Amino acid sequence: MARPPRIAISLGDPSGVGAEVTAGALRLLRGRLVPILYGDRAAARRELSGLGLPVVEPGEEVPAQGALVAVTRLPARDLRPGRPTPLGGPAQLAYLEAAFLAVRRGEAAALCTAPVSKAQVARALPGFVGHTEWLEARCRVRRSVMMLAGSRLRVALATNHLAFGRIRRALTAERIARTLAITHRALRLDMGIARPRLALSALNPHAGEQGAFGLEEETLLARALEQARRLGAPAQGPYPADSVFFRAARGEFDAVVALHHDQGLIPVKLLDALCHDPAVNVTLGLPIVRTSPDHGVAYDIAGKGRASPASMAAALRLAVEIARVRARASPAHR
Repeated sequence: MARPPRIAISLGDPSGVGAEVTAGALRLLRGRLVPILYGDRAAARRELSGLGLPVVEPGEEVPAQGALVAVTRLPARDLRPGRPTPLGGPAQLAYLEAAFLAVRRGEAAALCTAPVSKAQVARALPGFVGHTEWLEARCRVRRSVMMLAGSRLRVALATNHLAFGRIRRALTAERIARTLAITHRALRLDMGIARPRLALSALNPHAGEQGAFGLEEETLLARALEQARRLGAPAQGPYPADSVFFRAARGEFDAVVALHHDQGLIPVKLLDALCHDPAVNVTLGLPIVRTSPDHGVAYDIAGKGRASPASMAAALRLAVEIARVRARASPAHR
């Protein structure tokens, strides 16, 4: 892939910061990729006018420099920054569907998704809980893994958007082992790490303190680590959650598998905020490449010119890198 790869970008909530951060990111990455944007004609023109991209209708050929594909033509009242409306939910889903299909048809090498409002989309598609789960279902894969990847810390999640009271029941040895195996494979084949150093976070304080604070480390997590080893994914641990992320950020591990959403995302987002190390949401285990910034729709600052494009730029950069790695790999390793 000598030429810049085509990246399909769904612009997310038209009332959020998606188009704004995408415009800023593309200015930073000019020449590194060919963007194919899927969004609303008026909203995207407002934010993306300085990029010089032509506007095409769905089904029309995309020029060599990329384009904005005008999936919707929403009325002005549904395009007010920071003010979501009922039409915003179906629109976000339509942008995602169009961008996803472009990648599946081979018209783009990767998918990068701007933030959506899960609540808004769920009104149009009951049961929607996030991009990761939607893509898993659309790709018909048994299991995918959400990873937040920064330059200092990579964290994969054994469970994603799940109520806290349901987490323990969802944490089976098989699920954790599969998460370790998918993460290990992605580190090797998508991120070019020949011998990944993978750590598993504990569930209980002090990794259970030899059973004083729980037995999951000696039973459930021990079984998961053994199953992962049999799947060809050796990992270390379980390590106490209050220290393993610091150790990984210091360079001791290439990635950590966390057991639930907030356990893993708090350290990643803290590094982002304090050390200006923007993280990228990358979905592992899919037949397509998918990345996303690690922030939400940010209604409170939408349209005010204050949204940072750093995470979106990092997401696009990683999409390009993984697309190039996959293009060089043999079909058996894709």
